[in-house]
Amino acid sequence: MPSFDVVSKVDWHEIDNAINQAKKEVSQRYDFKGTNTSIEVSDGALVVESADDFKVKSAYEVLQAKLAKRKVPLGALDAGAVQPASGGRARQEVKVKSGIDTEAARKIVKLIKGTKIKVQAAIQGDSVRVSGKKRDDLQEVITTLKDGDFGQPLQFENMRD
Repeated sequence: MPSFDVVSKVDWHEIDNAINQAKKEVSQRYDFKGTNTSIEVSDGALVVESADDFKVKSAYEVLQAKLAKRKVPLGALDAGAVQPASGGRARQEVKVKSGIDTEAARKIVKLIKGTKIKVQAAIQGDSVRVSGKKRDDLQEVITTLKDGDFGQPLQFENMRD
């Protein structure tokens, strides 16, 4: 029976490369001179820290541009509010969404069942497995899911006949 998995993954190597590029650009730009701006990874989240909130937002925009250039989906980023840090500085924590959470998985299954296509959808951890008798039905489900908005980017993998 043909099936595929709906997943939401990010490539951490590409994120690391984008962070290094953003650090290099921030260190070379004149408007960041003397601000001691840093972009780091801690506990599966990105932390942008600088002298004030305007510099944090500017550094985050540089990081977003580098991520987009490296084809990391920006929908996988969940930026928190800019908060004051020690020493009169400001920081922003950006969480990276990886894996489909339970609420989004339920939305996906509900959408698939609402299409009345003869397929079955099952939640398996942080992914959703869709199986059916016809490959055309599965492809129709993929196009339906691509049009939906689930708050995070979706990838379709492990297609089997």
